[in-house]
Amino acid sequence: MNIVTTPDPRLRQKCRKVNKITPEITDMIAKMREASLKWEKDHPFELSAAMAAPQLGFDRRIIIVRDDLDDKKNASFTAFIDPEVIKTDGELEEDFEGCLSVPSIYGKVPRPKKVKIKALLEDGTPVRVKAEGSLARTILHEIDHLNGILFIDHIKDQKDAFFRMNEKGDLDPVDYEKEIKNNQSLWGDEDA
Repeated sequence: MNIVTTPDPRLRQKCRKVNKITPEITDMIAKMREASLKWEKDHPFELSAAMAAPQLGFDRRIIIVRDDLDDKKNASFTAFIDPEVIKTDGELEEDFEGCLSVPSIYGKVPRPKKVKIKALLEDGTPVRVKAEGSLARTILHEIDHLNGILFIDHIKDQKDAFFRMNEKGDLDPVDYEKEIKNNQSLWGDEDA
């Protein structure tokens, strides 16, 4: 399965709720895990931390999040179905984000320090999850996908917030005017 990238309009649509976990839904989740790990093998400096269903073209409110964001050897993910943000808390913190659907662009994105969500697990168990730091950021990034929002939307007008990874795995600033501001293929929407 190919990962959907900008400017594909499917990334800008609000996804439908799952409501009932069927074999089709569990198959979608398996494909998301497989695609995440396949992407990671092709990107040696990067970790596939998470994925949202629309990134594979599935119009469903499903995200997967890696169980250990610090250990690339741990290839297990937890699926959250119909996740909803209950509350965010803490000061906004800026940190780097990348996205499988926005190839080679990174951004310094402000997000709340903490988040509390509710969702269903893959077996249908309802859960509430409190997260902070990198995990909170990852969850918020993926839930944004379910609402047609990309990380670049949060920093759209910030000239010094965009970066590109070089061949050594370091992030270099990007020329905003030249590469970002008027790049319709990056935004994939009419508001760029």
